[in-house]
Amino acid sequence: EGYFTCIGNGLLENSAGARNREGLGKTDYNFEWDPQMYDGNDWAGRKPDQPFFMQVQLPGGKLRGNGGESNRRMLERAEKVFGNIVSPNQVKLPTYYPRDPVLLEDWAAYLDAVRLTDDHVGKVLTRLEGEGILDRTIVVIMTDHGISHARGKQFLYDEGTHVPFIVRGPGIAAGATREDLMEHIDLAATTLAWGGVAIPPAMQGRDLFSKDYVPRGEVFAARDRCDETVERIRSVRTEKYLYIRNFHPERPHLQPNVYKDGKSIVQRLRALHEAKQLDELTEKILFSPTRSAEELYDWTADPQEVTNLAGDPAYNSTLVGLRDRLDRWMAETHDRGAESAAMYDSDMAVYLGDRGNQKTEQTRKNIELMKQWAKEGK
Repeated sequence: EGYFTCIGNGLLENSAGARNREGLGKTDYNFEWDPQMYDGNDWAGRKPDQPFFMQVQLPGGKLRGNGGESNRRMLERAEKVFGNIVSPNQVKLPTYYPRDPVLLEDWAAYLDAVRLTDDHVGKVLTRLEGEGILDRTIVVIMTDHGISHARGKQFLYDEGTHVPFIVRGPGIAAGATREDLMEHIDLAATTLAWGGVAIPPAMQGRDLFSKDYVPRGEVFAARDRCDETVERIRSVRTEKYLYIRNFHPERPHLQPNVYKDGKSIVQRLRALHEAKQLDELTEKILFSPTRSAEELYDWTADPQEVTNLAGDPAYNSTLVGLRDRLDRWMAETHDRGAESAAMYDSDMAVYLGDRGNQKTEQTRKNIELMKQWAKEGK
């Protein structure tokens, strides 16, 4: 009790040098929320010595935008801050992406976005130290997804779900590394525990630093509709295997999506596909017209997750075991299943609006395609 709650960028000045005076950080949650949950956009507004909880907004990979001009602006900023930028020639891409200049430049820009994010974190820590409260403050750094690319953000492979989780503060061993699996929801439970709040029995997250903590034997992930694009994927991961279930295997991996298709990297991949200039692996991974209903990867031996073992008889027992475990989790968590047509129409009304621009028109076409595929049972 008594915490000052805030959400913002954690800096007394914004990137333009102007003092941050008003306006909360990003709050476009996918549910209705009470604006009173936040007392302000920065802990500077708290009473003397009042404890505070703050979500610091880090733009991360979004700094690079959709590529092209936005990338160049960001690189100018990186050059100014660091005196250099990451060379595209130094980039190591996953084997299923072509070493194309557009992709290499974008990935290099992403790495510079990480450097700028690290610089942002450093400024927040320096501020805490300058105010004499760093050693009394627990700081957690994590992201909501991996790189926004054709097999990253919005998908359940490592490229999309492997994210950093770094903690420092009182009671946290310095320099220690843990290898056990965790889920995003564990941060909520851990934060409540730090604040002295009992974790509700219905909460599925776990306090990662409790004295009786038992490491997870598996972690789960899910992806449903993103913007106008209808999708439904579930996964379970153990310390050795990743099992993915595709509920729309008759649809391609890269379904039409205005957000993703607005990125220079996806546009380039689609152009190379149309020109038949992609190798066999890339075509199979990204542009097969259908997908396997089930995917199984030994991610310790195959970290890029390109060899699907689901059809290999030698792994049948593993496949069945993970299939059953995912079924139990879906039952335990009351998985809501597919979105209803009425809910889809309701949400799409917001996306369409009355703007009438080119993006809206493409969204409309994608919605029509989603509905057509649904009629066809895809």
